[in-house]
Amino acid sequence: MNTPTIETERLILRKFNENDLEALFFILKDEEVNKFLPWYPMKDLEETKRFYEERYAAKYAQPQAYAYAICLKEDNYPIDYVNVDMEEHHDFGYGLRQEFWHKGIVSEAGKVVVEQVRKDGLPYITATHDKNNPRSGNVMKACGMKYCYTYEEQWQPKDFPVFFRMYQLNFDGNDERVYMKYWNMYENHFVEKLSVEE
Repeated sequence: MNTPTIETERLILRKFNENDLEALFFILKDEEVNKFLPWYPMKDLEETKRFYEERYAAKYAQPQAYAYAICLKEDNYPIDYVNVDMEEHHDFGYGLRQEFWHKGIVSEAGKVVVEQVRKDGLPYITATHDKNNPRSGNVMKACGMKYCYTYEEQWQPKDFPVFFRMYQLNFDGNDERVYMKYWNMYENHFVEKLSVEE
């Protein structure tokens, strides 16, 4: 199963293709959108094309992947992305153009992608967000994920310290399972008592 098309009330979730490079560039060039993401904003379409080839086209060539463009139904034009990695962490990640913030779009898309990977047999997903970006944590909670722990990482390639909160959702009934790789990898780790807003 590789990125099957999914529709919601407002959205079409589908694969990116080469005709979407301009749309992907609009998402990836915005400094505010990319502030909390592990790459620098894209400078031009050529750089965006390399990003597409490495992070999308390569995944579409694999037997199983979940690497979605999120499009509004009225024009099928990508405004966002949501992915679940097939590596051990099964990382759930997303990004959205600023003008579409605060409309529930990522949560709406995230919920159906989470349901798809559950149906396809993934045992769990994880996600991390910068402590200074609690809205990202709200998306994780809206998708049913639970906070597990916080760790400090010297974040690359931007090379500054970040406190990440790690969330997880188990699908196979093993509710006690916690993905511990980040806890074990980084010396400064702890469990926070989060307020409802965080």
